[in-house]
Amino acid sequence: MLVKFLLFVLVLQPSVIVLCLDAFNDDVLGLIVFKAGLQDPESNLVSWNENDEYPCKWKGINCDSTSNRVTELNLDGFSLSGQISRGLLRLQFLQKITLSNNNFSGTINPEFAHLWSLQSIDLSGNNLSGSIPIELFQQCGSLKSVSFANNGISGMLPDSLSSCMTLQSINFSSNQISGQLPEKIWSLNGLQSLDLSNNLLEGEIPQGFGKMYSLKVINLEKNAFSGLLPEDIGSCMQLQSINFGKNSFSGVLPESLQKLNMCTSLSLNGNLLSSEVPDWIGHMQSLESLDLSMNQFFGRIPFTLGNIKSLKELNFSSNGFINGLPQSLMNCDNLFAIDVSLNMLKGKMPNWIFGLGLQKFSISGNKFKGFIEFPPVRTNALSYQNLQILDLSLNELSGGIPSEIGAFRGLQFLNISRNLLIGSVPGSVGDLKITQVIDLSYNRLNGSIPPEIGGAVALRELRLEGNRLTGHIPSQIANCSSLTALILSENNLTGQIPPTIAKLADLEIADLSHNNFSGDLPKELTNLSHLVLFNISNNNLEGELPVGGFFDTIPLSSVYGNPSLCGSVVKQSCPAVHPKPIVLNPNSSSDSEDDNGAPNSHHKKLMLSVSALIAIGAAAFIFLGVVIISLLNFHVRNSAHQSAAPLEFFSKDEFSHSPTSDSQYGKLVMFSGEADFGTGAQALLNKDSELGRGGFGVVYHTVLGDGRSVAIKKLNIASLIKSQEEFEKEVKKIGKVRHQNLVALEGYYWTPSLQLLINEFVPGGSLFKHLHENPSDAPLSWHQRFNIIVGVAKALAHLHQMNIIHYNLKSSNILIDNSDEAKVGDFGLARLLPMLDRYILSSKIQSALGYMAPEFACKTVKITEKCDVYGFGILILEVVTGRKPVEYMEDDVTVLSEMVRGALEEGNAEGCIDQRLHGNFVAEEVIPVIKLGLICASQVPSNRPDMTEVVNILELIQCPSEGRVEEIEQV
Repeated sequence: MLVKFLLFVLVLQPSVIVLCLDAFNDDVLGLIVFKAGLQDPESNLVSWNENDEYPCKWKGINCDSTSNRVTELNLDGFSLSGQISRGLLRLQFLQKITLSNNNFSGTINPEFAHLWSLQSIDLSGNNLSGSIPIELFQQCGSLKSVSFANNGISGMLPDSLSSCMTLQSINFSSNQISGQLPEKIWSLNGLQSLDLSNNLLEGEIPQGFGKMYSLKVINLEKNAFSGLLPEDIGSCMQLQSINFGKNSFSGVLPESLQKLNMCTSLSLNGNLLSSEVPDWIGHMQSLESLDLSMNQFFGRIPFTLGNIKSLKELNFSSNGFINGLPQSLMNCDNLFAIDVSLNMLKGKMPNWIFGLGLQKFSISGNKFKGFIEFPPVRTNALSYQNLQILDLSLNELSGGIPSEIGAFRGLQFLNISRNLLIGSVPGSVGDLKITQVIDLSYNRLNGSIPPEIGGAVALRELRLEGNRLTGHIPSQIANCSSLTALILSENNLTGQIPPTIAKLADLEIADLSHNNFSGDLPKELTNLSHLVLFNISNNNLEGELPVGGFFDTIPLSSVYGNPSLCGSVVKQSCPAVHPKPIVLNPNSSSDSEDDNGAPNSHHKKLMLSVSALIAIGAAAFIFLGVVIISLLNFHVRNSAHQSAAPLEFFSKDEFSHSPTSDSQYGKLVMFSGEADFGTGAQALLNKDSELGRGGFGVVYHTVLGDGRSVAIKKLNIASLIKSQEEFEKEVKKIGKVRHQNLVALEGYYWTPSLQLLINEFVPGGSLFKHLHENPSDAPLSWHQRFNIIVGVAKALAHLHQMNIIHYNLKSSNILIDNSDEAKVGDFGLARLLPMLDRYILSSKIQSALGYMAPEFACKTVKITEKCDVYGFGILILEVVTGRKPVEYMEDDVTVLSEMVRGALEEGNAEGCIDQRLHGNFVAEEVIPVIKLGLICASQVPSNRPDMTEVVNILELIQCPSEGRVEEIEQV
């Protein structure tokens, strides 16, 4: 076979390959060599036949019709893996390479620059690593478009990028590119699209942005840029889309923005921009999407927004805007989404908004008052047809819920919780056939739950807690077969819990606590296999708790306050049911009758007297017990009710002074004790109390009302689990994990837009800071470092015993307490991702560069606990040497594990030890620890020990026993 021959020649003498290929068609041979190095599980390249004269009929190949030379290679989404070989360099007439959305690995070949006809190269959506080759852009021929998006590329942007004057489109998004923007990049005045989003770029935007006269699209979202927005941005008159969101830009909006008459999308969300939004914003009359959310803007919302006729999406949420919503927005006929939640807007409820035909409308977390009034159905059919998301929660709305709510047939999410609404729940909610969430909680609603609720067949979450509802749970609730959360707590509901609830096969959370339910619990409830929470506390239920399934491990807190319940969980045995005893007369030999044929009256009177005494005594005992239990129950009910009350993070005065916070009323759960943020609430999301930032969110320090210090992680909600049930399920698992070397999770707080994890506060700072920052501070001694290594090893061993993989081990996630004990944090957070996909993981924990096991780059290798072992091995080397896992110099990159391994092979291991120790270490401990680190960081997962073995080895290193020292040294 020709392929085998070519590969044989390549192995023996690579230089001979050029001579061999000259005798054959360059395109055919180049592609066959390229194919030979690939895995093709779906046989997409089966048509690539080496015996063909031309490859023009091969799948994924386009040729010039005259010369039959290959001009385009398009293998997008072919599920190919392997490395991109040099065979493609034979295709000298190639104009377009598209290898996107495959599993290619390795680095980017700089020799692509030798393809002089190449105009477009797309390698996005692969597992490529390394840095961007400098050579690729030094002499780039006719290259116009380049995309390396969604890979694992690191390093800095090459200065040579500015030499490729033909470039029109650059997309390096979703990688690990760091450093600052090179100033010369603005010399690419032919560039039309620049996407560097979701990287690690930092610093200020360099001067000269206004030179990009051809630029139409720029996306710098999700980086660490700071400073002011470029003042000369208005000189880029062709700009159509601007996204500078989720950075740390500050200052005001540059006035030159108003010159961008062609701009259709402006996104500046998630920054530190402040001041009022100027009226000239209305001059940008081509805008279709305007997102200024999560900044520090204040003042009124400009009336001039009504001048932007093309406006479709408006997001001003999480700022400090005051007054009301400008009615001029009625002029924006194309509007389909308005989000002004979490501001300080007030005034009358803007009911006029329902006539605009919106798809999404959210005013949550403001101070709007008045009644909810919907327009007539007949004259506003479009409005009722379009609306999908309606969130009026956390305001001061009053009156009832209009029955017209059922006319919104396209509604998927309805939240009118935490207002002052009265009246009953309208039966028309049953007409909401596709609605998934109905939240009417914490109002003043009365009446019963309408049986028509069963018509909402797509309902997944029903929240009616914190109202004044009465009556029974309608049996029609069983028709809501997709229901996962049924929360009816803190009402006045009565009757039995209907057996039909057992038909809700997907039910995960049922909270019926603090009502007046009575009777026995249906035994069928044990069939609910997905239950995570079933709270029936503080009711009047009686009889035996169901046995089996979730109810075998139901916590006591979910059933207390029901004095007549019995079973092992409540530690009260259920009364046995015995047949009525037969009483015989010992003085009678026959029928115990007297001479007149009647029963013996003497013995009858005696038995009645004894029975009466027993009954009276038992009744008195039971009565006394009921009184005592009732008193205890009254106390527990009150305390529980207080602890279950909704948490208000900010009083109205505090909230008005915290325009940047997106906190709101929500569900607070503490795993031990109670929480009261008290005066610490205002500082909760304060920059001054920020402890650090990571892939999953920002951590703040605050103090609870009882004086406890806690660290609160505000999670990044992008890419996280969206449903409350899944979030709570995973967080509760993490909360059960306890170990002296793990940071304890104390509780959590949930709203759809804000999730907080309340952690134990560890005052000593992170291991990263001790090793790499504060050089003037006293360095860690060898004794302290060794104890830290042992502590981390024990923590990981404990996690692995509980089948939890950390995924994100690094020195910044290891905290040191006042006793120099190591505490590992951020464990288990990967479970909050929608799926444990290795790309999502690697992008989410991209700051762990150097600690990530090579398995993350190879989808054929399973991700196991051995990934944590690899990261631990790198961590050992970092602790011993005091150097970072990867260090970037001007002309070189130092990989710590390679450096230490080379030093060990040269017999100079001690030369790697942190010089700040000044020789104050035990060589008999340090050298074996270094060797252990290298073994843990083996490239092959099966060569790494498990963490239990690691702990044992460390204990032997510290206290070696006879006959084992040599064994450790041999390792």
